[in-house]
Amino acid sequence: MDNTLNMPKHVAIILDGNGRWAKAKGLPRNAGHTKGAKVVEDMCEIVWNKGIEYFTVYAFSTENWTRPKDEVAALMKLLRSYMVNAKKRANKNNMCVRVIGDKTGLDPDLQESIADLERATSGNTGLHFQIAINYGGRDEIARAVRKLVQDVETGRLKTDDIDASSVDSRLDTAGLPDPDLLIRTCGEQRISNFLLWQLAYTEFYFCDAPWPDFNEEELDKAIAAYNKRDRKYGGLKDA
Repeated sequence: MDNTLNMPKHVAIILDGNGRWAKAKGLPRNAGHTKGAKVVEDMCEIVWNKGIEYFTVYAFSTENWTRPKDEVAALMKLLRSYMVNAKKRANKNNMCVRVIGDKTGLDPDLQESIADLERATSGNTGLHFQIAINYGGRDEIARAVRKLVQDVETGRLKTDDIDASSVDSRLDTAGLPDPDLLIRTCGEQRISNFLLWQLAYTEFYFCDAPWPDFNEEELDKAIAAYNKRDRKYGGLKDA
């Protein structure tokens, strides 16, 4: 890849197409999720080696609970499997892992595993890896609003002092830079309730490859497209 390209600091990805990938190969949908999880692990190393500092993936949405029970159970099993070795792998690679979303909606054992993983890797200075689990953008904003209301009611915050930064600091992503580039795989061109607040000035890139087939070459295409964009924040482009 051209070393002169401007590298996005924060890349977010909607991992789409695991089920369709599996169906096309005559495999059960769960095989696609398993393959997709392995691609996530590989991509963490790839993005860091390219100089990308923050990497956020949409793993399980608030709407995914409506999927067939056996598929949801398989996804939770896959998450538990990931947690078994995640702390050791993250510390080995100096990776800081954070889960965003409503963690209270997960089983207690998963909540404990996530909390332990976040504590154990919080001091790492390598890739900042965020996993969105039981996440929905509208739900995240609603939870942030409830926090604001509570702070006003308890006197910690005045209503007139509420601004964009007040909201931002109460989101799951507080302290993280907004994504520079959002990638969605498998040909779909919507954001599906992902990072609604944070994507205000993000560049979007959509590719046809399903997530299990996503690789470094596909990432390079996305970064090349990103470099062709005229990045402007909060204003009109120059004439």
